[in-house]
Amino acid sequence: MPSLKQTAIWITLLALVVKVAGFLRESIIAKQFGANEYTDGYLLAFSFITLVLAVISVGFNNVFLPLYVQAKQNDPKAAERNANGIMNATVLIFLFVAVFGYLLAPTFVPAIFGRMAAVTESVAVHITQMFFLFMGAIALNGILDSYLQGRRIFVPSQISKLLATLMGAVFALLFSDVWGIYSLAYGFVFGIVLGIVLMFVYLYRSGYRWTPTLAIDPDFRQTFLRLLIPSLLNAFVGQMNMFIDKIFASGTIEGAVTYLNNASLLVSIPHTIYGTTVAAILFTLLSEQVDKPRQFQQTFFTGMELSFITLMPVAAGLWVVGDAAIAFVYERGQFTETDTHRTYVALLFYLPLIVTQGLQYIVAKSMYAKGKTAVVLRISVTTIVLNIILNYLFVQSFGYAGIALSSSLVSLYYVTACSIAVYKEFERGEAKKLLSLLIRVGSATAIMAGLLYGLKEAAGIHQWPALLALAVLVPLGAAIYIASVYALYREGFYRLLRTIRSKRKPKPSA
Repeated sequence: MPSLKQTAIWITLLALVVKVAGFLRESIIAKQFGANEYTDGYLLAFSFITLVLAVISVGFNNVFLPLYVQAKQNDPKAAERNANGIMNATVLIFLFVAVFGYLLAPTFVPAIFGRMAAVTESVAVHITQMFFLFMGAIALNGILDSYLQGRRIFVPSQISKLLATLMGAVFALLFSDVWGIYSLAYGFVFGIVLGIVLMFVYLYRSGYRWTPTLAIDPDFRQTFLRLLIPSLLNAFVGQMNMFIDKIFASGTIEGAVTYLNNASLLVSIPHTIYGTTVAAILFTLLSEQVDKPRQFQQTFFTGMELSFITLMPVAAGLWVVGDAAIAFVYERGQFTETDTHRTYVALLFYLPLIVTQGLQYIVAKSMYAKGKTAVVLRISVTTIVLNIILNYLFVQSFGYAGIALSSSLVSLYYVTACSIAVYKEFERGEAKKLLSLLIRVGSATAIMAGLLYGLKEAAGIHQWPALLALAVLVPLGAAIYIASVYALYREGFYRLLRTIRSKRKPKPSA
């Protein structure tokens, strides 16, 4: 079995490729369709896919993975039998969901999103129906991801994500003249199916064998359902906040949903890569270390340290180079300079999400590893009310950009509340270590951002072509930040270097 370090390198590279493919797709959308009623309709329909993927990858995975890992240590055969039963039952449930979703889409899509342009509503309804036809396959794709993680097989999941994203881009490029905006949806579904085939191949190579059973041991089923219900509700709450954001956005200006989507895609690069690579591995380790408090605390702090050191400078850097990044990715064809500016305005309000959502992966997953799904749910439910209130207040003052500000503040509240719950069970000195980490890394980040912004304005770099500005500012910012971290947080700097350089193969927990 390859070391977790080697695995982390591979899946990080693949996650970067996935993101590049994502921006290829978005660039094609911007060129072919711009920002209008058609793109808004597609993005509204895609919200339902995001919901299903979140329910599986977040709600299902956060419960299934710890139970599966622990069950395999005690009785591997029973663990595989139970896992097969759960997978089969889940796919059957989503097949029923697919039928009802297809038939009822013309009713619930307008009811959920309310005020929409006629074209936006038509596109949203028809693409939603198409997605629901393949809901069983989409759910199965997410379930297989959990199985692979439980076996410490991480790379195929990234390749599967790449296929779904890349096929959307390829279909849009080849068939947009024939199918229009619908080519994106057809390509996504085709990529999902290819991903399922790939993951099944890797599972079979690891010794997995599918069996047509719905049988699950009573104790395993009872524990799974007891933890699953609050976990699914928690995942649903997170997606509810996204629906709420899009409902408010659809009532502002034409293209608002697209501006927010494009800005959030840039913001999502760092924490998505982090969440699908380092956080995925850390979740597996945390699940194996639940009964080893000292190791659990150390793994948790490692995750928080990596989050702050890697994500804070990215957030500050995008404040400086975000306008150039948006222009480079999107500004062509039907996507104008005005669209770029409106996307950048949303990006500025989204920037705190880079850090808070990265931290959220570690904090929330540590609670799921300990089976504290009910606590996470109680915190999550309050975010719905907070999000509605903040959206209502900020949209009046900032327009569509107020939705981005609301999302950032809600995420900050969530990660703070969960962190408090986690640290209650830790040794007293752990909270002081976190505070020291925040102050020192934050200071290094402020130095980098201040110097970089000053140089950008003094040298007039903001007037340069987007790619040239990025080529100068990004490496310069990285060099300034590395020097600042070395000066202000030297032990963390060396700890990160040792993690990267270490060739010692981690020993799996007994």
